[in-house]
Amino acid sequence: MAHTGRRLSAGKIIGRVLIVILTTLIMAVIALYFLMLVIAKGPSDSAKKLFVCSVKETSAIKFLADWYYTPEQIAEYLGGGEEAEVAETNTALVNIGQKTDENGNAVPAAEGERKAQEIIDVSGSTFKGKLLKIADPSRVFVGISGEYGEGQSGMRLADMIEKYGAEGGTNAGGFEDLNGVGNGGTPLGIVISEGQLRWGGLNTTYELVVGFDQDNIMHIGKMTAQQALDLGLRDAVCWGDPKRPLIVNGVPGNEQDSLGGGFNPRTAIGQTADGTVLFLVINGRQTDSLGATYDDLTQIMLQHGAVNAMNLDGGSSSLLYFDGKLQNICSSLYGPRPMPSCWLIRPES
Repeated sequence: MAHTGRRLSAGKIIGRVLIVILTTLIMAVIALYFLMLVIAKGPSDSAKKLFVCSVKETSAIKFLADWYYTPEQIAEYLGGGEEAEVAETNTALVNIGQKTDENGNAVPAAEGERKAQEIIDVSGSTFKGKLLKIADPSRVFVGISGEYGEGQSGMRLADMIEKYGAEGGTNAGGFEDLNGVGNGGTPLGIVISEGQLRWGGLNTTYELVVGFDQDNIMHIGKMTAQQALDLGLRDAVCWGDPKRPLIVNGVPGNEQDSLGGGFNPRTAIGQTADGTVLFLVINGRQTDSLGATYDDLTQIMLQHGAVNAMNLDGGSSSLLYFDGKLQNICSSLYGPRPMPSCWLIRPES
């Protein structure tokens, strides 16, 4: 018996497949929109605040908050972590290579007790991450991609580690990132690397600056590039969110009120009383790790003995390389991003 059915052409098959894919995509977008609508217009003020903070901290999807809220409402939800005076760093609280007894007095660490570096897992109800401890702060410095400014591009963290022959590192200061597609060639704020001012105005005040002086003690504060140099900062970068440091002189920035922030990938740097440097990186935008708030970072830093700590650039820039591999999960679909600066670890001499 003759076959009466007509065989579909390749073009029609492809067309039908594309229609199915497009329909599925449209349905997914609609479902996502209404899911966000439930969060944005629901009864929970804390959920609304977290939603606004989470999307507004991104470069690519910050517009989502504008779909559901007026500028006045957004400003109200972003009101956490108000700007405050930053205390001058008390360098006497840090004694390189020493531990403190129950009275806060410095005592020598036992020979061989402090590991050169140690990486550990950290976690909370909404996040997972890694904390890298570097016992010798003199090994920590700022690496740079090269020349800065218009027409220049940053480098990926792995490439900067290779460039300097470093043992590892994490991302550092911010950079111009219009619509989330910046090339990392223009830093935000000052960059001091190995004693040289690489970017920033001598008389422009930046907030917040974090860096190490010639005695390898970490400083945090609002300052001009000239003030940073006068402090003797050998390496420093800048990042302005939140408006207060996580910890200064052992006092958490959220002692009076929350530092705010949504659930996002994070990077932070800290220093303990014995000089150990802490690199903290939190995974975010993952099914098993939404991300951390600034208060989460503060709690982790306090738990690990930080007397000073500051948030750094985060989001898709948050990366931690150590032991020859990436230790966290990059949140960008396109992989690690080019950046202008990073904190690196020199090999032991």
